[in-house]
Amino acid sequence: MTLIRPFAGLRPAPGRAAEVAAPPYDVINFREAVAKAEGRPNSFLHVSRAEIDLPEGTNPYEPQVYAKSRENYDRMVREGVLVRDEQPYYYVYRLIMGDHEQTGLVAAASVADYDTNRIRKHEFTRPAKESDRVSQVDALDAQTGPVLLTYRAHDEVARILAEASAGEPDSDVTAEDGVRHTVWVIRDGAVNARITGIFDAFDALYIADGHHRSAAASRVCARRKAANRDHSGEEAYNYFLVVMFPHDQMRILDYNRAVNSFNGMEEEEFLVRIEEAFTVEARTRQAKPSQPGEFGMYLPGGRWYLLTIKPELIPADDPVARLDVSLLQDNLLAPLLGIEDPRQDNRIDFIGGIRGLRELEIRVESGDMEVAFACFPTRMEDLMAVADANEVMPPKSTWFEPKLADGLVSHVLD
Repeated sequence: MTLIRPFAGLRPAPGRAAEVAAPPYDVINFREAVAKAEGRPNSFLHVSRAEIDLPEGTNPYEPQVYAKSRENYDRMVREGVLVRDEQPYYYVYRLIMGDHEQTGLVAAASVADYDTNRIRKHEFTRPAKESDRVSQVDALDAQTGPVLLTYRAHDEVARILAEASAGEPDSDVTAEDGVRHTVWVIRDGAVNARITGIFDAFDALYIADGHHRSAAASRVCARRKAANRDHSGEEAYNYFLVVMFPHDQMRILDYNRAVNSFNGMEEEEFLVRIEEAFTVEARTRQAKPSQPGEFGMYLPGGRWYLLTIKPELIPADDPVARLDVSLLQDNLLAPLLGIEDPRQDNRIDFIGGIRGLRELEIRVESGDMEVAFACFPTRMEDLMAVADANEVMPPKSTWFEPKLADGLVSHVLD
């Protein structure tokens, strides 16, 4: 088995990608999904969030939701909205958001290499979310939500992708948020074979986003393998749908924090206690961190502070403890504000950097939160170092933008 391989993708028919393309299932809530799918019967949200076609209040994990997903999926295939390629290909996928551009490869990646950590993880998963994705894949007999991977930038891969994307695209969609999604099919068999060979020599690939989808693929594979007495390793279920970008093109935004109390302290005491681990500088404007080890802090009344961790508190050889989100957690959120387990504590909330620092001000000034913290974005090199060490990042360490679209290429498990 190879690390990656081409596959016969299920894609929107020519000219229909704009009807189909949809945000990832897990970045919008029910009401947003309903609004985005309104008047769009072929939006992939009818597959990825089929509860929007059932009575409001339907539990999204109920069997009828997965059955509705399959019904909608089958209709789109039957009506020719989605069409299967006749032979295996790789696909080039380009994302453009403002002045940011990244070009990657759509492929099927080896479950076996995921299981042996050649495709490396950096997050824990939750069984309930894994099971949801298992049920979705089983219902559709397809993987429709790609896992976002990264790899160490490679000159020949960059050249191949540039050449393959030089002509007219097979799909070209600009989403409501302004992000442009463009797909090209690589139909040259020799080029596809070369891509397989290049990646098969890689030591590792890295999961950026999609840990639950990849874990679900592993569970589906294990179950189908056990049930197939003629299992060969070449079956489609041995691979999972991925889109891979070079690490130097990936963009991670800050993932910020807000807390709704000072843990029994008065604000004045809190400000004094912070100086045990940080230098504190009042700012007259938004305090956006400009380098690792810096944090912006917002308090009611328009007050911004720049916090800088004291150098002696930065561990020299621990890739997890060195992360900015860990430095904030270990030196402020836990010891001062009592946030020992940010996964479980309902006093803390997490705010993606796509919303900007203004969102931190809004949350505090509304009275919803007492204090908010802006973090410097986690770097791709740090993510890969954590994964290489077989360690796990704290929750909400990375916010990748732009996001992939659902529905542009799916992997059928036949």
